[in-house]
Amino acid sequence: MVPGLDRALAAAAPSTSGRVTGVVGLDLTVAGIDAAVGEVVTIDQPGKAPLYAEVVALRQDGLSCTPLGALSGVRVGAAVQATGAPLQVPVGTELLGRVLDGLGRPMDGGPSVAGLEHVEVENTPPNALLRSKVDRPVSLGVRAIDTMTAIGRGQRMGIFAGSGVGKSTLMSMIARGTEAQVNVVALVGERGREVREFLEHDLGPEGLARSIVVIATSDEPPMVRLRAAFVATRIAEWFRDQGADVVLMMDSLTRVAMAQREVGLSAGEPPTTKGYPPSTFSLLPRLLERAGPGIDGSITGLYTVLVDGDDHNEPIADAARSILDGHLVLTRKLATAGHFPSIDVLESISRVASAVTTPGQKAAATEVRRLMAAYRDARDLIEIGAYAAGSNPDVDRAVTMMPAINAFLRQEVGDVTSAAESFEMLQRIAAGM
Repeated sequence: MVPGLDRALAAAAPSTSGRVTGVVGLDLTVAGIDAAVGEVVTIDQPGKAPLYAEVVALRQDGLSCTPLGALSGVRVGAAVQATGAPLQVPVGTELLGRVLDGLGRPMDGGPSVAGLEHVEVENTPPNALLRSKVDRPVSLGVRAIDTMTAIGRGQRMGIFAGSGVGKSTLMSMIARGTEAQVNVVALVGERGREVREFLEHDLGPEGLARSIVVIATSDEPPMVRLRAAFVATRIAEWFRDQGADVVLMMDSLTRVAMAQREVGLSAGEPPTTKGYPPSTFSLLPRLLERAGPGIDGSITGLYTVLVDGDDHNEPIADAARSILDGHLVLTRKLATAGHFPSIDVLESISRVASAVTTPGQKAAATEVRRLMAAYRDARDLIEIGAYAAGSNPDVDRAVTMMPAINAFLRQEVGDVTSAAESFEMLQRIAAGM
């Protein structure tokens, strides 16, 4: 082809322009253009920057779009152009230490990312038969997790808790203490006040240096909050494809599901369990299955689940638990007692713990769990003084060992303990030393 002719033909091609035909709630209807589900369109706003929207449904009379910004100022008849492409996100090692918004744009005042490679946000999970096995542990620096619910590289773990019991603080401990090469943190639906506190106090300069933070606060449109989860996942996938071991932390999966509920209901889906449309429950595996081991690198996924009313069987928690490879349960009872991290070890489980720990490590964790369970069963009798020493050897030993066990499970925010050191401490406790 003659040099430049392809560019000339593209420039001469007629551009199609549609128009806005209606706006109801979060549903923006467009007629007159051809676009596929997932593609981005732009809406002209005189005197203002164009508004971006994503196509979420197709109708006989046009497109149903969800805005990626505020709808104020949009008029019926406003010109709409199709971009012909879905949302794209920058990737590259230059993103380390950066803070991005829910659409992958810098919000920290740093250099532009326009020159970086851009990839589509949507991606397919690795082939199930080509994934490497989860058989290597990853140290997160938190004793209760590394020993009692050991996590493997490429595992997907849920952190289930009510509000205000220390989920975000636990994530900051992991970001600072993990041995993974890259951290990708997604804060979805967070309070704006807490974002700076998390970056400066919880994460700190050391944690931020090897992290990429994607933020979509609670005041953002639902599609931006929803896309923030996929933006963070896509960035983590790029690092995994380069052979890196990545820890992806998302706070919270529940707010991602709530954003999808708003989008789905606005597009006309029928509400089902607790008002969630069917698309919410198909979204969860589509998002969560993208984490995990790849052919070379891995994404260890940690997803917080904000349980509604401390009900761990509510729909989103129940659906997430069935997809994930284990769960950590944070309880309000431990949090109010000053026990941090407030992980209820007996209610938490890792489905790959046996594959990433040695027989000696597994035996020590099992012994400590057994003592904790024995103490829990007899706790009421012990506290009222009705338990007679010598009635049960396991309970007798548990009463003696519980102060050491609780001291081991408690950990200050700034205290980072390697997995090897944690297991040495646990084995001494299990042996009664």
